[in-house]
Amino acid sequence: MAEQVKKQATKKTTATKKVVEKVEKTKAEKPSNKEVKYVNRVKAKYDSEIKKALMEKFNYSSIMEVPALKKIVINIGVGDALTDAKRLEEAVNELTLIAGQHPVITKAKKSIANYKLRQGQEIGTKVTLRGTRMYEFFDKLVSIALPRVRDFRGISKNAFDGRGNYTLGIKEQLIFPEIDYDKVSKIRGMDIVIVTSARTDEEGLALLTLLGMPFER
Repeated sequence: MAEQVKKQATKKTTATKKVVEKVEKTKAEKPSNKEVKYVNRVKAKYDSEIKKALMEKFNYSSIMEVPALKKIVINIGVGDALTDAKRLEEAVNELTLIAGQHPVITKAKKSIANYKLRQGQEIGTKVTLRGTRMYEFFDKLVSIALPRVRDFRGISKNAFDGRGNYTLGIKEQLIFPEIDYDKVSKIRGMDIVIVTSARTDEEGLALLTLLGMPFER
């Protein structure tokens, strides 16, 4: 009887050891939060190099004065949605693919008789990107999309608004890798507004240039 009890105790101890070993192995294989934390390469470059370069260039007294990207707004106008609602749905789907975030529908703020437009009609779609998605989109825009523009020689430096924000017009959505040419029913352009915390256009230009924006020389 005693020997049987001893065997049962040994089995329980062995089973317990196996459970502990399995838990320890799982902990070892599971990466820590620090290991899985993702930082976009543009954001990493901004933090490690660009802040310092802008501090030196403009002689800021505090790191808080250094300009940074705040948000990127992408807007697609869909005038033909007035006669075909399907066109608006297509634009929404394409913008979702491009931005990696579901956009909102934009509506007419006032009626325009000449265009047979009534206040409140759905006429476009837009999305506002911040944080990681903003940096991901910016990286894709300057590294992949813009270089795919036919005869691309850089973008104009004259599209700032006087407060360090930049507006870029894109003629066709096909320059973005997510868009399948064979599935596009109509070529559409879009406006991309890059909003920064810069106080002047000079600061905004310096920030975007260091971030990799391909301006004309």
